[in-house]
Amino acid sequence: MPVKILVIEDNSDIRANTAEILEMANYEVLTAANGKEGVQLAMEHKPDLVICDITMPVLDGYGVLHLLNKNEEMSSIPFIFLTARAERSEVRRGMEMGADDYITKPFDPIELLNAIEGRLKKATRLKQELTKDLSGLNTLMHTVNGKDLLEDLKEGRNINRYRKKEVIYSEGNHPAYLFFILKGKVKTCKRNDDGKEIITGLYNENDFLGYTALLEAGIYKENAEALEETELAVIPREDFEELAFNSIDVMKKFMHLLARNIADNERQLLSVAYNSLRKKVADALLFLNTKYNPGNSAHFSIDISRDNLAAVAGVAKESLIRTLGDFRDEKLIDIKEGEIHLTDLRKLGRMMN
Repeated sequence: MPVKILVIEDNSDIRANTAEILEMANYEVLTAANGKEGVQLAMEHKPDLVICDITMPVLDGYGVLHLLNKNEEMSSIPFIFLTARAERSEVRRGMEMGADDYITKPFDPIELLNAIEGRLKKATRLKQELTKDLSGLNTLMHTVNGKDLLEDLKEGRNINRYRKKEVIYSEGNHPAYLFFILKGKVKTCKRNDDGKEIITGLYNENDFLGYTALLEAGIYKENAEALEETELAVIPREDFEELAFNSIDVMKKFMHLLARNIADNERQLLSVAYNSLRKKVADALLFLNTKYNPGNSAHFSIDISRDNLAAVAGVAKESLIRTLGDFRDEKLIDIKEGEIHLTDLRKLGRMMN
């Protein structure tokens, strides 16, 4: 399948010439005459790379980059500015927004093709390497500083083991590590003044943990506790910061992975804040199914204490138990030996407030 490149340029001659050069190099080319049209084409066709002018009518190049970065599918696509504006401030602004390269007009065709080839190769390598597992984490670290983190972990020097209900870190403490879950499950939670607990996040094998405080250079704003026997790979803060400050491409991808958990947490907290009791419990069950049953296996069952499930849903334990009984009577779920099996995902998902 040919590589697809989107060219967004308001000057018709430059747009046509650029497209001709790329087509001669066997790229599939899409063209747009302004930023708004370019964003629409990008969303529809999912190009492998975007070349974009800065000064354009309707929506300029910075606006295009901003909108693409807001879209999860588009944020990792290589983006090259093609511009007559090469002042240092302009270059810095574009790079801070996430642009991968700048090419100044008028340009040499070989310069353009070399820049495209380099960015496509880098994007392909990162896509292959940055798997959401320990080998992917090791590749990230090795890319930046040459350390073989995986080898260290194999020797047992960077693994922390926790018993069920053991605290991993506490609210108010300063972070020293980024954690990666090798085995087990972890919850993060907060308590109000009355001691009522609400779970703010659930983490599974191959998830990162404790990154928010590191990214904010602040303190932990929640507690983390093992839900079962758990093993964590420990990445020192210094290595994380070296990773963050030495490779824009790697950090962009790493941030993309971390943002998924943040989005999940936001959706859960909105449910807790605004939904009815029945919908809160239904959403909590669906959240757990999505988190721990990504393959949507028909044999999966939710094995979690009622205290923790109530904290996920943000309801009282007694209300949770009563609602689970109602769901069982309505044949939305089945409960065997304390484990919950979701028998009607569609009705649970359509639960009304």
